[in-house]
Amino acid sequence: MAELTDDAASRREQRRQRHQHFSREQFLDAAEEIFGRKGYHETTLKEVAEQAEFSVGSVYSFFENKEDLFRQIFLRRGGQFMPEIRAVLDGVGDDPLQGLHQLVDFEAQWFRRHPHFGRLYLRHSSATFLPTEGTQDEVLTANHRESMALQSDLFRRGQAAGVLRDGDPEVLARVFSGIMSAFQALDPVVMSDDPSVGERMTLAELHELVEATFRRPEPSDG
Repeated sequence: MAELTDDAASRREQRRQRHQHFSREQFLDAAEEIFGRKGYHETTLKEVAEQAEFSVGSVYSFFENKEDLFRQIFLRRGGQFMPEIRAVLDGVGDDPLQGLHQLVDFEAQWFRRHPHFGRLYLRHSSATFLPTEGTQDEVLTANHRESMALQSDLFRRGQAAGVLRDGDPEVLARVFSGIMSAFQALDPVVMSDDPSVGERMTLAELHELVEATFRRPEPSDG
């Protein structure tokens, strides 16, 4: 009988944990959408709670305050993004130019899968900074640095293979990141709720731009 009681208690605890996880995810989804649409300072916890269909007081069961909620959005998405970008770049193999195209597809499609976060990320241009003026977060900063280091390493590999242009790999990685941010900022899949809004640059055109910008020029005959 004690064993059955223990099993029942374990199942109840598992159900409780699943419910807490689901509720927390609801808050994060709601906050991601509203912060992305209105910005940090214009968003209230009341709006987030109403969107998530919970009471305002329930927010404090999961998050310390609004800034913690904002931070947890970035931590959640960073925890998803970083393993995926590592996998993409680990699988490049012997063709860094093709790897650059794979990175274009990955970054464009990742933000299209998470459009509310895309809006939030683009609204707050540096994800390493929290809304409190001048404060940084160690985990967010580390994620950002690793992401740029991974992209810089791809440029180094491409230069060594003779397929990507010369130049400081860190600068090239930041230029590439800027191109991707500019594309995402005007990507209607990310930035618009209106399905009739047309693309201003197709993904194929983005690939052409990236190749023209970063492919090593052919040696001239002269």
